[in-house]
Amino acid sequence: MSLPRLPFERILKKAGARRVSADAMEEFAKVMEERMFKVAEEAALLAKHAGRKTIMNQDVRRAARNL
Repeated sequence: MSLPRLPFERILKKAGARRVSADAMEEFAKVMEERMFKVAEEAALLAKHAGRKTIMNQDVRRAARNL
């Protein structure tokens, strides 16, 4: 996976960081990508368990809570 890195820098700055090193931004992006993938996998399982092929917002919310 490779998502654009600038949105992650914006998130870190919104959280209060005045400056963000390139390494920190890269590491934060990797951690968040791993977390997002786990949430997506869990949401897919929840949708499948409910007999649906479509992931719904409640699947994503429940998956995020479960992990």
